[in-house]
Amino acid sequence: MAYVTTNEGNEIFFKDWGPKDAPVIFFHHGWPLSSDDWDAQMLFFLSKGFRVVAHDRRGHGRSTQVWDGNDMDHYADDVAAVVNHLDLSNVVHIGHSTGGGEVVHYIARHGQDRVAKAVIISAVPPLMVKSESNPSGLPKDVFDGLQSALMENRAQFYRDVPAGPFYGYNREGVEPDEGVIANWWRQGMMGSAIAHYEGIVAFSQTDFSEDLKSITLPVLVLHGDDDQIVPYENTGVESDRLLPNSKLIIYEGFSHGMPTINAQTINADILKFIQS
Repeated sequence: MAYVTTNEGNEIFFKDWGPKDAPVIFFHHGWPLSSDDWDAQMLFFLSKGFRVVAHDRRGHGRSTQVWDGNDMDHYADDVAAVVNHLDLSNVVHIGHSTGGGEVVHYIARHGQDRVAKAVIISAVPPLMVKSESNPSGLPKDVFDGLQSALMENRAQFYRDVPAGPFYGYNREGVEPDEGVIANWWRQGMMGSAIAHYEGIVAFSQTDFSEDLKSITLPVLVLHGDDDQIVPYENTGVESDRLLPNSKLIIYEGFSHGMPTINAQTINADILKFIQS
């Protein structure tokens, strides 16, 4: 397995598939998953001639289970460590959920020189938690509840989330896919409880508003209107409003987990955006 060692001495696991001279797509996974959540995209874009790269965020998957640095600054710096290690340039960065926030913060923090375009899917920016500046956000109690459920019984919590709202399997008439649920659980349980606990704060309380305003390269914003995890009105729509050069697509009936269960549609729209 391939790892890069950060300046702090942490090992960040990454996948790097495809010809070294091919155009590069870098994938950023959501909470509390791993790079494995991008299987449907990595195989698709590899077949289209791209070089595909994805990493496991610190404390997630196969990366070092650190107890500190579980915040967006460190997440972005870990991405930069992988990018610099592989000497990547002209990269399309694609992030889902928390990974969308990571993409936005990485570009704002480390600059656009190595970046061509970006795609954020069901992503947490600009800000999830309700505050004086974000009155339409979700109450902090919602996120406190997630932390409490994680502490009480992480294994059961990580079963309930994918079996319910994450993929919309709690909707009437929707047939749950046991393989998808088990794969979500597997990825979640590979990671560190402390990283996931603190990651809830990172994805819910980080304000990405200024980051979004600073990104001038093309950004595709994808969201489902039945996203029960990251409501689209206060995230996808607002991100599109703040980004200087963006395109927004809202999918009717799509859930938070649409990169997995609606991969054919998502992949086609991303490919069109990259090639435009």
